[in-house]
Amino acid sequence: MRAEAQNAVDAIEKSLALLRQRMDWETAPHRLEEFNARVEDPDLWNDPEKAQKLMRDRQSLVDAMENYTSMKQELDDNVELIELGEMEDDTDVVDEAEAALKALVEKAAQKELEALLDGEADANDTFLEINSGAGGTESCDWASMLARMYVRWAEKHGYKVELQSESPGEEAGIKSAAYKISGHNAYGWLKSESGVHRLVRISPFDSAAKRHTSFCSVWVYPVVDDNIEIEVNPADIRIDTYRSSGAGGQHVNTTDSAVRITHAPTGIVVTSSEKSQHQNRDIAMKALKSRLYQMELDKRNAAISEAHDNKGDAGWGNQIRSYVLQPYQMVKDLRTNHETSDTKGVLDGDLDGFMGATLAMDVSGKSRAEAQAD
Repeated sequence: MRAEAQNAVDAIEKSLALLRQRMDWETAPHRLEEFNARVEDPDLWNDPEKAQKLMRDRQSLVDAMENYTSMKQELDDNVELIELGEMEDDTDVVDEAEAALKALVEKAAQKELEALLDGEADANDTFLEINSGAGGTESCDWASMLARMYVRWAEKHGYKVELQSESPGEEAGIKSAAYKISGHNAYGWLKSESGVHRLVRISPFDSAAKRHTSFCSVWVYPVVDDNIEIEVNPADIRIDTYRSSGAGGQHVNTTDSAVRITHAPTGIVVTSSEKSQHQNRDIAMKALKSRLYQMELDKRNAAISEAHDNKGDAGWGNQIRSYVLQPYQMVKDLRTNHETSDTKGVLDGDLDGFMGATLAMDVSGKSRAEAQAD
């Protein structure tokens, strides 16, 4: 077997081994039998929420087992084809099998990453907030670039994107924006993006064409499922209505339809300005409950809590990722050391490499580079 094909086989086998470990392959058939027995219980649907959770858990296990089995079979089949092709000196068969192995490497790596998304809220929809920081007009423009980047990423993955609120910058860009991104594992993928993002470039707003550094903060938190009870004391919140400052034309609100909710005990402020007042109130309340739920998740997860505590202001010393457009091209994550010179691709939504590196580090406690060194 040629070296490139052997490297592909090794990579696939490593991914499959990790998948076996994550799903506890030895006990998986027994757990599936238990699920099947519980599904046949005639009293199961007396508690619809419990039944739905059981069905989701069963289906997750079935999908994991089927994915592993099909990829293992595909690996074995293509290895056998290569061996037969080499014995018969049939280069076409060998080339076709090697191409299939190359594609399987990417598929197995993707499934390996998805297997890491097993946190309590990873499967949920998510809210994503972007706020401009130090840098004035340049920072507002950077905020709009980040918003575009995340919308592009979400659309590439088939997620639904809904703008919840937006505050335009005085000269360009946006001061802030909030989105709801809906789809399986939306929160699990995006949660690693919380933090400060730093941009270095020649400013288009500087007539002297000097290099500028600007910052924006990104905050990601899960949409709370209907079956998760988060109680909010009405005495703890203040609800304000105001007129949204839209971009003009038919989208300008002519009534005080925008809603701002302030939660006194925590200082959390959430807004919604894109719908009717009734809808905005409902959206903002859901966002508040999600923020409170995120705080509870943080308390149970020391690593996440520390990350949020250290996030700080959107300025020097607090960034998780740097995007350098001049004097060279580089995007580098400061937590995992994952980097790429394809800045255009990243700003167009190619973020999977960064998210995957952070997910892997969250599980192993090491960056991908450190793990490979071991």
